[in-house]
Amino acid sequence: MRTRPTLTWAGPGEPLPRAGTVAEVAEVVAGRRVLVLSGAGLSTESGIPDYRGETGSLRRHTPMTYGDFVASEEGRRRYWARSHLGWRTIARAAPNAGHRAVSALRSGGWVSGVITQNVDGLHRAAGTPAVVELHGNLDRVVCLGCRRITPREELDVRLRAANPDFGGTATRINPDGDVELGDDAVRAFRTVPCASCAGVLKPDVVFFGENVPRARVERCYRMVDEASAVLVLGSSLTVMSGLRFVRRAAKAGKPVVIVNRGQTRGDEHASVRADLPLGPALTELVAALENRLPAAAEAR
Repeated sequence: MRTRPTLTWAGPGEPLPRAGTVAEVAEVVAGRRVLVLSGAGLSTESGIPDYRGETGSLRRHTPMTYGDFVASEEGRRRYWARSHLGWRTIARAAPNAGHRAVSALRSGGWVSGVITQNVDGLHRAAGTPAVVELHGNLDRVVCLGCRRITPREELDVRLRAANPDFGGTATRINPDGDVELGDDAVRAFRTVPCASCAGVLKPDVVFFGENVPRARVERCYRMVDEASAVLVLGSSLTVMSGLRFVRRAAKAGKPVVIVNRGQTRGDEHASVRADLPLGPALTELVAALENRLPAAAEAR
């Protein structure tokens, strides 16, 4: 039986910080060397739903877990049939104003680095360099046998050839690229093995119940240590994979700024907590910071 990942958590004992403004976010970011930690809420304006927001997909959909995927061919068939359709929607998604604003913040020198919990590749598509994809990326496939990494497009061609009559229709897309699909369509779907060793193929993403590679975690810790502050964008911080970086920054006395629709698990650590739509808020943030530049030059 598939278990539903955590939707909520016990709220903090202390009162939450009051709702902040873009101007207050700008006060922190203007100090530069800010590390961005982004989540699914940043991609909702690109048509990809989040997991835990008011319309989050976890309220209707149980994502694939690592245990289910490796346990049976039936589980893998279910995942690949649904993801075969869903990935096409993810691949067509375009960066939104929030992604473009993060790229502008990075180009302007205010942001020192970006860690994303998203697997959609939209930060890179928006032109942000050297993004650390904490949970991997749906556009890559890894063999669990020989560990060979191949492009998702290559697998897509092979799956189309193996399923020429596959007629499933994607209904609800989820952040992991999964969709709702009828049992009959799933049963008729054929998976394909690794072209090199005939091993099991898995998307190069971290499933629920799977650990983020230790080297990747350590790299993220270094990024936190080298930053002056952490800016959380569109993440509820429900899972520890992202929350641990917020806690590390707060423990070191660094400002934590959270811009997200709704409560997050890290709110008690926030010096500024802005409940605002990401695209408009980040666009306004970039403009506010750019408007500061002439004044700063005159002061010098």
